[in-house]
Amino acid sequence: MAQLRNIPLNALRAVEAVARLGNLRAAAQALGVTQGAISQHLRRAEELLGANLFTRGAQGLELTELGRVMSVDLSRGFALLEQAVATASAREVDALTVSVAPVLASKWLVWRMNDFAQAHPELRLRIEATMDLVSPRLSGADVAIRVGRGGWSGVATRKLADQVAFPVCSPALAANISSVQALHELPVLRDINSPDFWPDWWRLNGGAGDPPSRPGPSYSDAALCLDAAIAGQGVFLAWPALAGDAIARGQLVRPVDGTLRTANAYWFVTQGARLSPNIRAFADWLAVELERSYSALDIEVGTE
Repeated sequence: MAQLRNIPLNALRAVEAVARLGNLRAAAQALGVTQGAISQHLRRAEELLGANLFTRGAQGLELTELGRVMSVDLSRGFALLEQAVATASAREVDALTVSVAPVLASKWLVWRMNDFAQAHPELRLRIEATMDLVSPRLSGADVAIRVGRGGWSGVATRKLADQVAFPVCSPALAANISSVQALHELPVLRDINSPDFWPDWWRLNGGAGDPPSRPGPSYSDAALCLDAAIAGQGVFLAWPALAGDAIARGQLVRPVDGTLRTANAYWFVTQGARLSPNIRAFADWLAVELERSYSALDIEVGTE
């Protein structure tokens, strides 16, 4: 077999990316090259190793047994290399890069940055707003805050809060709503990129018949839906970290009682279970702040 110095690093990166992402297209996008280049790297790696790492068939590429074993070691190795480069490139020892979904960053986190700075003046945060990746390593971040069901492989997670949905609308629209059934009178604002929680919320909170379906505007982002609700365009199923501050400012109200605890939650995601003091401090602060936001709405945070 070839020694490490005889195998191009790009060929090994291509093997690791295809093994992790499952196909040539995703690997090419992740590495910023063409699919043809990825194919060439794979063939070159196999030639130099003298063994097949993938089988080629009608269903695409499948890892061989050797490929599965090797890909695990490659992922670990590249993780260590990226960590070493990040350490060498760091200009500020006490800076923490946080990957977070744009909606959570803009509607909740950014409004609490001054509080964090006062509590931890020695630690500077860098916020990377993205929904693309779960793994902090792959996004170049120290930690990530993600929404989902958890159970991701290759990372350590800490549950921060359940995602709990409830209706919100402007005070003017709420003035004529006296019951759950009366929500049928309001246009429904929809986020076209999110699940429709209305049927579950409706059934859980005593609605009769079908859930509200009077058509209102649809948007491709929850933050836009929230702004549309503030503007009086309709009723929207929101959640504490999205709508809590607008409710506190009187821009929105909950026209009826009732919540739905969805299957999703907020997770603090790290590359490993061992946390630095800075990361632990940020995680603890996040947990406290989210609990405060939920408590203001008389909602349990649900970390169990």
